[in-house]
Amino acid sequence: MRTMQETLFFTTSLLILALITLYTTTTSAQLSPIQPPTTSPPASPLSSPPLSQPSPPAATAPAPGFNTNPIVPVTPSSAPTATIIPKSPTIDIINILGKAKRFSVLTRLLKSTQLVNQLNSQLLTSGSGGLTIFAPEDSAFSKLKAGFLNSLSDRQKVELLQFHTLSSFISISNFDTLTNPVQTQAGNDAQRLQLNVTTFGGNQVSIATGAVNATITGAVYTDSKLAIYQVDKVLLPLDLVLPSKAPALAPVAAKKGGLHKMNSSSTEDSSSSVGGGDESDSALPVEISAGYVSYKVGLMWVSFVVGGGLVGGTMI
Repeated sequence: MRTMQETLFFTTSLLILALITLYTTTTSAQLSPIQPPTTSPPASPLSSPPLSQPSPPAATAPAPGFNTNPIVPVTPSSAPTATIIPKSPTIDIINILGKAKRFSVLTRLLKSTQLVNQLNSQLLTSGSGGLTIFAPEDSAFSKLKAGFLNSLSDRQKVELLQFHTLSSFISISNFDTLTNPVQTQAGNDAQRLQLNVTTFGGNQVSIATGAVNATITGAVYTDSKLAIYQVDKVLLPLDLVLPSKAPALAPVAAKKGGLHKMNSSSTEDSSSSVGGGDESDSALPVEISAGYVSYKVGLMWVSFVVGGGLVGGTMI
């Protein structure tokens, strides 16, 4: 009896082992199919490079106007970094003009008047609207009358430089937003310190001062605070061209009727020789009016322009 049980157990074990072997073989065959040999897919005709590259289109001519590319580009050192706090001005106008190599006269004026220190400090002032400087090149100063700069006083030289400076940053595309007359740092006298800006086509800018008509020919330097533009002429304000007001005439003692009497002995002698009148007529009556002086000689009034010659006479 025991032998039969052992035989049955052995037979059952063989059967189970055979089934397990068959299941394992079938599963392995399903999970690991035979892979065909790998071959590279044929290259697509679209991915192949063209035999010849098409030539680029011809460049169009730039629009007329001044050159918008700055002569002196903005360098990384001109912008403050997050880790380094600059202890000196990061923008130096003299340094910028020196790199452009065509503004030696303007540089010398800025240094001699010490106005450049004020302009550099203004760029660092918090809340400042920036600066716009019109920079005449050396050839523009050569067009001035010989000795003109040397004839100016220190105050007039400062005024001339301030007349070339606006207390705000004006980008290339914003000149048409200005209202004429444009106020400069020289003052707000609309007659003697007038500066009018006219734009044409967006990048053509003309400047008229009443004494000279100039044109912006290019950009020297531009960033978010400072704009320097090259002009072909020195911007002369009328304040430096028009003659100063004539000094007031010295007061003369008034007499009745608006006539004035000159009591010098020389005048008395002249009156006696010309008119030959009595003692009351020995002194010439004089009447002063705006721009001329009238003398009474005998029965005739003779008028003279102040600083000029004889105008005419009137018999009375």
